[in-house]
Amino acid sequence: MKVLIPFYSLYGHVYKMAQAVAEGAAQIEGAEVLLRRVPETLAPEVLQKMGALEPQKTMSHIPVCTVEELGEAAAIIFGTPTRFGNMCGQMRQFLDSTGKLWAANALVGKIGSVFTSSNTQHGGQEATIISFHMTLLHQGMIIVGLPYSFEGQRRVDVITGCSPYGASTIAGPSGERLPSDNELDGARFQGSHVAFIAKKLAG
Repeated sequence: MKVLIPFYSLYGHVYKMAQAVAEGAAQIEGAEVLLRRVPETLAPEVLQKMGALEPQKTMSHIPVCTVEELGEAAAIIFGTPTRFGNMCGQMRQFLDSTGKLWAANALVGKIGSVFTSSNTQHGGQEATIISFHMTLLHQGMIIVGLPYSFEGQRRVDVITGCSPYGASTIAGPSGERLPSDNELDGARFQGSHVAFIAKKLAG
């Protein structure tokens, strides 16, 4: 049972969340967890000017996702940073290349789930995940979020990401904030939850 985690991360925040999602999915017996990057669309010189070249190098060992891999997975957990309340352009371009999967109904009945990051506490995390769901529904996927059985969602003693729609983290205005323990726990919970449901559907 393949659980595919395609993600895009510019400065590493979504990457850290993706690692936690993978850890959670791997807890389910029979899950083969595959971490993948979506193709980069920015030139190296642009990444250099953005201060993102070094963070990108820390992820360079992770294979780039192919469209074909989506069709081979039982569950797909997408990770994207927020861009004005929507997914990033790299993820949008990757999803726009999945027309042949749509034409073949190749993703119908598969589990789809999303996690994200934003700079600020109210920076569009929920809007990003919900708007992402529209693409998954067009592909016929079964959407799974982050249920309130993850007790970390009920916390009010700390500033934290995560919502019923999916795990999330707050990067800070300058990207200085790393995912908190609670946010990483949410990502692990989501990974485990998705893999568990995929296993039940497969069984």
